Amino acid sequence: MAQRIAVVTGAASGIGLAVAQALATDGDQVVMADVNAAAGEQEAEKIGALFVKADLSQRSGCRQLIDTTLDRFGRVDILISNAGIQHVSPVEDFPEDKWDFMISLMLTAPFLLTKYSWPSMKQNCWGRIIHINSVHGLIASPFKSAYISAKHGVSGLTKTTALEGGPLGITVNSICPAYVRTPLVDNQIADQAKTHGLSEDEVIEQIMLKNAAVKRLIEPSEIGDLVTYLCSDKAACFTGSCLTMDCGWTAT
Repeated sequence: MAQRIAVVTGAASGIGLAVAQALATDGDQVVMADVNAAAGEQEAEKIGALFVKADLSQRSGCRQLIDTTLDRFGRVDILISNAGIQHVSPVEDFPEDKWDFMISLMLTAPFLLTKYSWPSMKQNCWGRIIHINSVHGLIASPFKSAYISAKHGVSGLTKTTALEGGPLGITVNSICPAYVRTPLVDNQIADQAKTHGLSEDEVIEQIMLKNAAVKRLIEPSEIGDLVTYLCSDKAACFTGSCLTMDCGWTAT
């Protein structure tokens, strides 16, 4: 195959940035998408990627991202759906607008990006779709109704599209990490502390790492390493899997 074209969403920081860097190091042409144009353009320049500002909570933003990639490079070989946010609140107080936004960004967008990338992958008889899911795509925790609902939906989307993609040379997988050292996690520590009536240190010890056998946060680069493996021909038999990278959280 000629140089592969990889689309990575939520790529201006955190997991998305680490994945974009890993794929670029692996020799892929990366298209980085984010709403944060200043950070995204700066990081894209460092690795020779194309940056596209896109609001993926809108159908038009998803369409624009894939159309821009196809116009520029003629194909989409790899799709990494990563963009997401968190909001911590009891269900009775959970803002309805926030629910709508989170479901649009973290469940509808992965579906639309898959749908729009699918014809290119089908035509070339090869594709890799990886959703950056969460351990919360497999199990639940309180006060995160929208996030957990979206991530459980992504698990179902992964399995369904894997069945459809198998005969076409397209694999679809999810990576389900526990807490990763990212701005998303840093920002929710204060929210968790307020909701649970704990200090921020207590949130890390008693909530984030409570169920983990390995008591540490996951590094974004570790997600990048797994993505590059799943995008390789060595991982051709991995499809429809929700791969846990959870420091033993779900072992109990």
